[in-house]
Amino acid sequence: MAQNPIKRLDELFAAEPDRLSRLSFETAGLYFDWSKTHLEQALIEQFVARAEAMAFAKARDALFAGDIANPSEGRSATHVAERGSGATGDVDLAAARRQRMRALVDAIEAGAFGDVTGILHIGIGGSVLGPALLVDALGRRSATFTVRFLSNIDGAAFDDAVKPLDPATTIVIVASKTFTTLETLSNMEAARAWLGNGGVEDPDGRLIAVTAKPQAALEQGIDETRILQFGEGVGGRYSLWSSVGLTAALALGWDAFEALLEGAAEMDRHFRFAEPATNIPLIAAFADRLYAEQLGCQSRALFAYDERLRLLPFYLQQLEMESNGKSVTSDGKPVERPTSPVTWGGTGTDAQHAVFQLLHQGTVLVPVEFVAVAEGDDAQDPEHHRLLLLNAFAQGAALMRGRKSKDPQRSYPGNRPSATVLLDRLDARSLGALIAFYEHRTFANAVLLGINPFDQFGVELGKEIARTLAEGTDHDDLDASTRALIERAGV
Repeated sequence: MAQNPIKRLDELFAAEPDRLSRLSFETAGLYFDWSKTHLEQALIEQFVARAEAMAFAKARDALFAGDIANPSEGRSATHVAERGSGATGDVDLAAARRQRMRALVDAIEAGAFGDVTGILHIGIGGSVLGPALLVDALGRRSATFTVRFLSNIDGAAFDDAVKPLDPATTIVIVASKTFTTLETLSNMEAARAWLGNGGVEDPDGRLIAVTAKPQAALEQGIDETRILQFGEGVGGRYSLWSSVGLTAALALGWDAFEALLEGAAEMDRHFRFAEPATNIPLIAAFADRLYAEQLGCQSRALFAYDERLRLLPFYLQQLEMESNGKSVTSDGKPVERPTSPVTWGGTGTDAQHAVFQLLHQGTVLVPVEFVAVAEGDDAQDPEHHRLLLLNAFAQGAALMRGRKSKDPQRSYPGNRPSATVLLDRLDARSLGALIAFYEHRTFANAVLLGINPFDQFGVELGKEIARTLAEGTDHDDLDASTRALIERAGV
């Protein structure tokens, strides 16, 4: 794509009276403002042409048809089937598995596991990040159970996770796609011991497995009546819509889980049928490509101006960097453009007093994204929420406007891009739509780059080495530095 000189943001607003109306969008109770980015009509037209050249519509159709979307592993990506889109067989199977999940939720609520007051959810990566985001965002004032999430193999993390839980009234949900992950299985064994030491006569009877490999869960001693399966085509970082969402469904209620799926399905319909110039995830991907490829931005920052969304930056780190942190195309050729930037961020006004110095006056250009909620949900004076929102909007204005000063220490260059996502309110439906937006944006970026967003082979080598070391394999083939570290730590 030919590179044109990039105009300043104030020049773009002055030259385009309709800029706000063209670059702001609304769907599913979410308002998206991309007008403070450097996208202009000519650039959008060039990106649309690039999308056509990269067969974007064909790739999107393949995703929603249940065709092969993950060529390196030879399978479809069926997370959209969990929301009602995809091949008929995939949608029907997802619906049947969801009914089995609901039956287990009903059984727990009816007392099949005795008195249950707490849930320990064990997983790692997508098996824990998604459910944790849902419960933290939506369950602060209404969660039915005390829910704790455990992912780190560090024993201190286990101690902290179980501290508020009573083993006599806790169920343990173990989520793992393969049911072979070292950290997850180690924590599951620790949970068994914790239950037993806490006086539970049958610890295994308190364990529930969520996996794409039910046989592996059976081999770990979990009864088939307490195993929920999800599809091989559902990647871990796309799995919260599946049985992996069991913990969220229990904590928030089944109606909330269904509303989550409905909100995501609404965003699915938008992404599937909207024209490129008004397709919100695709427009966002155009901006991502502009900053990474033409302006050399190696990171993108997201700030949640709502405490309930404090885990969103962490969730997006995995979604975006594990999906698109690649260096070869889907057919194995070197990628000629920058792929995923580093995703990072923080929460609200806390971040303003920590990292915004660099964003406003530093030498590194970082596209910024603000996520805020118009309607608050707390017990404080509404002025708190009003000031929170005004801070978010003021930061975007300041990044763009800047301010000249005779004192260079107090001069702001301005012309720094930001985008804003404003939710009418934070509920299950709007959160489902928001997460689906980020999924589709990630997919759109991948298509524009010609890479596969649904594999993650880059995470395997370190895990393989750790496993061989844990098994006592000879260390002679390791570098001198790593051998010295192992010896010094006495492990």
